[in-house]
Amino acid sequence: MQRAFSFIDSVQPRFSKTPLSAAITLLLATSALPAVADDAAAAPDTRNIEVVLVEGKYIVNDQLDTATGLGLTLKETPQSVSIMTEQQIIDLGLGSLTDVVNSAAGVSSRAYDSSRNSFSSRGFSIDNYQIDGVPVQWDGGSSAGETQTDTALYERVEIVRGATGLLTGAGQPSASINLVRKHADSQVLSGYASVSASRWNTYRGEVDVSNALNESGSVRGRTVLVYEDGDSYVDYAGNKKSVIYGVVDADITDNTLLRVGASYQDNDPTASQWGGLPIFYSDGSRTDWQRSDTVGAKWTYWATKHKTYFVNLEHQFNQDWQARFNYNRTESSSAMKLLYLAGSPDRDTGLGMTTSPAHYDNERVQDDFGVRLTGKYSLFGRQHELVLGANHSKQDFDYFTYSPLSRPAVGNFFEWDGNIAEPEWSPRAPMQRLTTEQTGYYAATRFSLTDDFKVIAGARVADWERKDLLNETSFGKDGVVVPYAGALYDLSENYTLYASYTEIFQPQDNLDVDGNYLDPLTGINYEAGVKSQFLDDALHLTLTVFRTEQENFAVQVLDFVPTDDQMVAFRAADGVTSKGFEVEVVGDITDNWKISANYTQFDATEENADGESNTVNTRFPSKLFRLFTVYNWQDFSVGGGVNWEGESYTIVNNAGTQSREKVGQGAYALVNLMARYDITPQLSAQLNIDNLFDKTYYSQIGFYTQLAYAEPRNATLTLRYKF
Repeated sequence: MQRAFSFIDSVQPRFSKTPLSAAITLLLATSALPAVADDAAAAPDTRNIEVVLVEGKYIVNDQLDTATGLGLTLKETPQSVSIMTEQQIIDLGLGSLTDVVNSAAGVSSRAYDSSRNSFSSRGFSIDNYQIDGVPVQWDGGSSAGETQTDTALYERVEIVRGATGLLTGAGQPSASINLVRKHADSQVLSGYASVSASRWNTYRGEVDVSNALNESGSVRGRTVLVYEDGDSYVDYAGNKKSVIYGVVDADITDNTLLRVGASYQDNDPTASQWGGLPIFYSDGSRTDWQRSDTVGAKWTYWATKHKTYFVNLEHQFNQDWQARFNYNRTESSSAMKLLYLAGSPDRDTGLGMTTSPAHYDNERVQDDFGVRLTGKYSLFGRQHELVLGANHSKQDFDYFTYSPLSRPAVGNFFEWDGNIAEPEWSPRAPMQRLTTEQTGYYAATRFSLTDDFKVIAGARVADWERKDLLNETSFGKDGVVVPYAGALYDLSENYTLYASYTEIFQPQDNLDVDGNYLDPLTGINYEAGVKSQFLDDALHLTLTVFRTEQENFAVQVLDFVPTDDQMVAFRAADGVTSKGFEVEVVGDITDNWKISANYTQFDATEENADGESNTVNTRFPSKLFRLFTVYNWQDFSVGGGVNWEGESYTIVNNAGTQSREKVGQGAYALVNLMARYDITPQLSAQLNIDNLFDKTYYSQIGFYTQLAYAEPRNATLTLRYKF
């Protein structure tokens, strides 16, 4: 063990510099050190620390912590959980988190503009994320590239739908997305290198290398490097992306595992759009643009950098009890020079558009700590499971602005070529400074009442506070109790019935008529279903029905008389109610035939002041169907699928007719194909064709009465060499 500690000590100073130096150090080490002898690699592992292997699979049968922290399998978890495995990501050619969301069960994505996306599930926005089970907070509106996180960093993506307050704390009752990092789990030199080429001159190189870092294999390293450069289907636009990741896994003892790592992603786009194209002409008629048209100028950009540093420590006390400590630090920043075009152009002259240039910087630093104790205990002659945990997070968010000293004129928008002049800017000034802290203590237990009947009960006690340092105000709530309850009954070896009650909360800065903050907005999720496993647990089928309700939704009190201290007041009311069902089948039909198929349908409504129900969050579809299947035959693999979405729309103001109007995207289907040929056991060639029939559809419509077109047909050829 002395050698293991000496190596860690030698690389630790390098990790304290930058993710780049850490990754280069690790890449050199993993490539240069000799592979472990075969007898060492074959030695039994006595640590009983969870290792999840999903190579070539569409399902994960191992224990997961995303929903309850109890280390339960998918079958044992009383909530809807979907997993996009590494093999699915490879087969579908998914390069970013947004690509994953657009292909996963029960979730959907909409663009704000060329650099930002928002995610939704069951009628609510997704604002809960985890990395290796550690909650992190991301804000799509002030994005620092998080929704474009590269998939090369992750082994899989887990999505728990419904309210997830037990582990994640504050948020919406939509879903929690857990990104599971790749770790150094190989004691021999292994990995892959790939190159790919896509339409619009887009090229990508990717390397993933793992190896032992000492002779015994007790210390292992892994490095991932990605570089991508390309243009876009949108005029003048392009992007350069660099990704670096390094991790060291060290067996400190037979029962203790230490993981230390860092990652870095740099997105450097050109001609970024802020908003989209106008929906209406000045006479109120609908516009008709080309998919390549843009409102971006050649000097605009939304550049982002995203860094993470993490330490995970796991200790197995015995066969029953395990402790984990996690620390995660996230440093994100954005540099933005943007141009917003407003108005409705004249159908004949193209005149009528105005400009709002903007120059912003933002910086977000977040520290997340977590500790968790899991184990088994005996009571009334039966064995049960218990988890005790606590986590704390602090996020500092600073937003700065540079005011434009002039506003350039557009002229005839039909002749837009992105060459509009960039204005001069005033000195940098603070625009927003926020500090958000959240602390939670949670406990849950699974009672094995009989061999077939299990009950899960738990709760979280949460504190949440946000301080506005510029305005010297703050709001939040302490001591919020978030309950969790679930039950599962095994009808047979293959069928399990389940039901659950889960909650989540969201603090509000709205005041009531007495000047007090409203209680947090509460999301309550009721869910029931059946989980089935077939073909020796190779194929999973899940049927789910759910109902989600909001309480303490802020509604303005219209007859409130303003005072010197308060201009408006709110009262608590029922908010959105969402109810629907999901069906998902995923896994291996045969040894050579894999499938992932799912359907989601829900209605999300809220009651207005007149007692009428209105559909809400309509810019996201309420019906989703996703199918992808792959068949392997000797050295060939052929796959294909359909992503179908139901109608989505918004109600906007048509300035030309002075009326409110419904604009939307009708139901549409995208057909995707994949073919792969194993040239040798190590070398393969893969072709992905997305949007095979070149369907024209919107990536967003109605956001600030504007629209944006999604990507036309694209083809990507990838060569991958495994070693």
